[in-house]
Amino acid sequence: MSADDETRQLKAEADEPGWEVDPDDEWGVAVITTVGRQLKLRREAAGMRAAEFGAAVGYGEALIYKIEGGKRIPRPELLDKADDVLDAKGLVSAMKEDVVKVRYPKKVRDLAERESKAVELQLYDPLNIHGLLQTPEYARGLLLMRRPAYTQDEVERMVAGRMARQSIYQRDPAPELSFVLEEWTLRRPLGGRALLRPQLERLLEIGRMRNVELQVMPMDREEHAGVDGSIEVLKFGDGSAVGRSPVVANGRPVTDPKQLHILELRYGIIRAQALTPRESTALIEQLLGET
Repeated sequence: MSADDETRQLKAEADEPGWEVDPDDEWGVAVITTVGRQLKLRREAAGMRAAEFGAAVGYGEALIYKIEGGKRIPRPELLDKADDVLDAKGLVSAMKEDVVKVRYPKKVRDLAERESKAVELQLYDPLNIHGLLQTPEYARGLLLMRRPAYTQDEVERMVAGRMARQSIYQRDPAPELSFVLEEWTLRRPLGGRALLRPQLERLLEIGRMRNVELQVMPMDREEHAGVDGSIEVLKFGDGSAVGRSPVVANGRPVTDPKQLHILELRYGIIRAQALTPRESTALIEQLLGET
C-alpha cells in the first residue's frame, strides 16, 4: 500500500458517521470546543504543523482542523495517541471521560445517568424489545426504520448511546432488573431474520443473570393492563423513585407518590398477566428454534 493509499484509508476510517458534534447540545459543544482548543495549543507549543500532527496520530489534516475547531468529536484512541505525541503526561488522555459522553445524545446521557444510580428498574415497552436488551445490529435496524429518517450520524450516535447504557449489567452491586416484553416483538423480524436470531440469543443470555427477571406477555391474553403504553419505574438507594409513562404527565419523569403508585400498580398487574420467567425462557428458546 502506498503512503497516499494509507492516508486515504485513515481519513475514511476516521470520518465514519457518529462523531459529529450536536449543535443543540450546549454542554457537548462546550466540552469539544475546550478539548479542541487544548489540542491546538499543545500542538503549536510542540512546534508541529496540523498535517505533521495528523500523520503522527493517524488522522488527516482536515480532520485535525475539525477537531481543533470543535466541529468533530475526537476518538478516545486519538487522545491517547496525542498524549504520547505531545508528551502531555496524561493531561490529554484525562479528557476522554467527558469526550466519550458527548458522543451520546443529551437525552440518552440523562437517561443513562438515572439508570446508573438506580437499585431497581421495572421496564415495559409494548412496541419494541427494550433498549437495554437490544443488540447493536437490532438497535441500528430499528433506528434506520424511523420516519422522518435519521441521518446516518444520528443513527450511529444513538446506537452508541444505547449500547453504553448496557454497562448497567456490569455494575457491582448489580441492580434488580425486571423486563416485560410483548410476544409479537419477539416474532416480528424487524430488519430481517438475520437480526432477530442473535437478538433472541441475547435475551436468553441476559435472562440467565441472577439480578434479571425477564417475562413475556403472550399474544393470546384477553386482559392486558399495558394498553396505555410503556412503563418505566426506577428506584434508588435512598428510597426515592422516578417513573415515566406516556399517559402520566405527558410522558415526563414523575416523582409524585400518587403517580408512582399508579405506574407500579399497572406494572405489577402486567407482570402477573405475563408468563413466568421460566415460561418466558421456554418461549424464547422455542422462537429461536423456529428462526
